[in-house]
Formats: sequence, C-alpha cells, structure tokens
Amino acid sequence: MAKKKRIVIALGGNALGNTLPEQMAAVKITAKAIVDLIEEGCEVVVAHGNGPQVGMVNNAMIALMHEDPQQPNTPLSVCVAMSQAYIGYDLQNALREELLNRNITDIPVATMITQVRVDPDDPAFQTPSKPIGKFFSREQADAMEEKYHYIMKEDAGRGYRRVVASPKPVEIIEIGTIRTMVDSGDLVIACGGGGIPVIRENNHLRGASAVIDKDFASCLLAKELDADYLIILTAVEQVALNYGTPAEKWLSDVSVEEAKQYISEGHFAPGSMLPKVQAAIDFAESKPGRTALITLLEKSRDAVQGRTGTTFHL
Repeated sequence: MAKKKRIVIALGGNALGNTLPEQMAAVKITAKAIVDLIEEGCEVVVAHGNGPQVGMVNNAMIALMHEDPQQPNTPLSVCVAMSQAYIGYDLQNALREELLNRNITDIPVATMITQVRVDPDDPAFQTPSKPIGKFFSREQADAMEEKYHYIMKEDAGRGYRRVVASPKPVEIIEIGTIRTMVDSGDLVIACGGGGIPVIRENNHLRGASAVIDKDFASCLLAKELDADYLIILTAVEQVALNYGTPAEKWLSDVSVEEAKQYISEGHFAPGSMLPKVQAAIDFAESKPGRTALITLLEKSRDAVQGRTGTTFHL
C-alpha cells in the first residue's frame, strides 16, 4: 500500500470565527475541508491561530481583575493555554463528528496542549509589536503600564493596546508525544496559537509574555514530523504580487529563489502575507521533496491535487 501523504495544516483565524457561537459554526465547515483531505488518503495534523480568542481571554481576565482586586494578573502564556484548550475542544469534536458522518471510525482525534520554547535573547523581546486585547484611553494605558508593567502603544488612532513580543519558535516541547500519536494514526491538533511560549530555565519552563506566529510554529511542526506538505490556509486562494493594485498578479507555482526575490522587492505585507510566505519558504527548502501551499480553506483538497493555490518548492 502506498505511503500516505503527511500534511500539516495551519488554520488561519478566519477558519475559527471571533466569538464562541461563531467558532462552533466555523469549526463544522473547517472539519469538512480537513476530512476531505483524509478521504483523499492523506494523514493530517492540524495547527491553528488564536488571535481573536486569546484577546477575548485576556480581556476577560482583565475584567476579572477590575471586578475583584484580589485576583492576580493572568500571564499571557496562561491565556494562550486557555485558548488552545477551548479551541481544541470545539475543533476535535467537530472533526470527530465529521469523520463518523462519513463512516470513518478508526481515526481518534485529540488536542495536545503544546508548549513551544523561544529564545530569551530573541530580538523580538526588545521590540514588542504585536497588539492584543481591547483598546484603552491614554489614562487607562498609563495606569496599566504602571500597575502591570505592560507596554502600551497607540493603535491606528483608535486608542491604546497592549503590545507583546512575537519571537520565533525554537523547540516544540511535546513533539515526542505528538509524533507518537501521529505515527499511530491519530488526528492531532497541536501548536494552537503558535504554542504556549516558554523559556527554559534549567529544568523549569517559564511562560513568556509573547505570542508566537502560528505559521512559523506550523512550519517547525511540519519539519519535526517529516511532513510532505505544509498547507497554510488564509483568506485568499493564491498569493499575489502587487496585491490590490491594477498590476496584481496571482502566483500558482513559485520556487524558493523566486519567492525570496519577491520578498526582497517588498511584495508581501508584514503581519499579513509575509510570515506565511517566509514559513512556506522555510519548509520547502528544508528537505528535497517537501512542498508548501498557501490557499483558501475550502480549496485545500484542490490545492493538494495541484488545481489551485500557490505552491512553493525547491
């Protein structure tokens, strides 16, 4: 029997919704696209973002502190862990239901609460830039900086938000367990929200006040699992040059060298398409035969079959 293609899917926030009711509806659609790939004979591992969700958790914890002064500040790493668990809860149940609806009864589904080690000397810690949570007035922001030592910055004229570091992932702590589960045929959800950021201090793992880009974490996961494909799902069917301009050009097949050239020419927006393309390049050049794809969720099956999406290869 032919070896199954191993795929790591990186789900964008658009695949999960912004509220609990939205998420419960969104994961049903997401599950259908993922199980489509399983029916194609693929072995799938799922990673996902948590931008709206971790902000919601963070806001709830801040509200709790305001309501009860005895409640301590909840570290951002704990907020990431909370978001991993409740997203995983909805996603794994939707996947299990979709599998059973198609009479696939031999694939267990499980969420791995995943810690991802970052380097304390990563330059990102010196220049926090990732906004999270709600907007505050200047007076509220000053008070939070003094009380909680947050870094608060004005965001697009709408008020002040907390900004945190976004360091690169170095090591997936639970990779051995994840690999064992995947090798035994489980459908695993891991590295949610880029993983819980931790710093190693001897044998202790200390939570870091940061968020890890889920595309970079998914790339590391795919490499560690020796995947054949990394599929980064986003809001467009293909990557474009000169996006949103009259000279817009959609890309279907891109070599690593071409992609690096496009980056040097400034075609991809930081914080949007740029990290996705960087992660795709990293995976595609990590080993011969590895392929990265960027496309829409509902087009993932077509992308694996070569009918759409943007493919990155050596």
